[in-house]
Amino acid sequence: MVELYEFELAKAAEVLAKVVFKLKRGETFLITCDTESEARVANAAAAAAHAVGAKPMVVWIATPPGVGMAADPALPTESLTGALMGADAWLELNGHYISYSALQAKVFKENKKVRHFVPTNMDVDMMVRMVGNVDYPTLDAYVKKLTALTKAAKRVKVANQAGTDMTVENDPKRPFLCLAGYAGPGFHPMGGQIVWSPIFESINGVIVYDGSIQHPIGLLKEPVKLHVKKGVVVKIEGGSQAAEFEAWLKSYNDPQMLKIAHGPTYGCHPGAKLRGINIAEDERVWGCTEWGLGYVSPAYVPDIPGGIPAASHTDGICLNCSVWLDDQQIWEKGKPVHPELAKIAKKLGK
Repeated sequence: MVELYEFELAKAAEVLAKVVFKLKRGETFLITCDTESEARVANAAAAAAHAVGAKPMVVWIATPPGVGMAADPALPTESLTGALMGADAWLELNGHYISYSALQAKVFKENKKVRHFVPTNMDVDMMVRMVGNVDYPTLDAYVKKLTALTKAAKRVKVANQAGTDMTVENDPKRPFLCLAGYAGPGFHPMGGQIVWSPIFESINGVIVYDGSIQHPIGLLKEPVKLHVKKGVVVKIEGGSQAAEFEAWLKSYNDPQMLKIAHGPTYGCHPGAKLRGINIAEDERVWGCTEWGLGYVSPAYVPDIPGGIPAASHTDGICLNCSVWLDDQQIWEKGKPVHPELAKIAKKLGK
């Protein structure tokens, strides 16, 4: 009996091993999973790694109740850290991600070589669309051009028809994570995204999430409006989902959970779909921006040693965004209008 995308999954796993990780014979390839992860994806990735001569190891743990640092108390920290210290490559498939955790920070501090790729809780369909069926060189060209344009701007403005109206100012000393989908040393989320933390005090306006919020909600049935002043969420409006989100943020009794961690993160993966079940996919939907709250990774703010701690982290999606860099518009309702971006996007089918 043939299972869903059985042949396509094998191809995607080969791409993961050879293109994303560039695994070499003899390297240790660790795959972490929890009880929300899809075994077919983990097993296909392990098989592909074994086929190229690497040494795969799949580790399963109970799904922790929280994500990031909120997951730490439930993790088998010593055992998992010990395994990761010896890994050359790490595929994180956990449903409740352990990225942004104290465990991850310790691993990165001591294992400088590990290549960490984070398509959290990736199912078979997502693996095929977002890893196997990707024109990596063209996607790389698009994200690099979009990064260069944004990095050269002092001011970024974002708006959408749901009511988002935000401005931020860039700190030239802070890096931009330009993600094409390749996993080098350190932390690498899936491709099709550009992430950075602007000057926090410059973040002002209104964010209207109209796609999804994870955690704790998933797909939105109604918009959730955040009023932001100097990087801090001062008011949340909307219906029952807005009330649920506000209660979840405040349940941590941590002021940092009401502060913007990064954004406007660009979504630009041609294969991504808004499904509300996996933030790693939702935040890459073409033409969206994503705004994170809570913990700030030191990868985003090297000027702040250790990053900015928080009880947890959450992300929300604004769809079909228009973007201006200083006075130049580069996106209109999610579609690139900058000539060079539009030319590259056409090759990606967008």
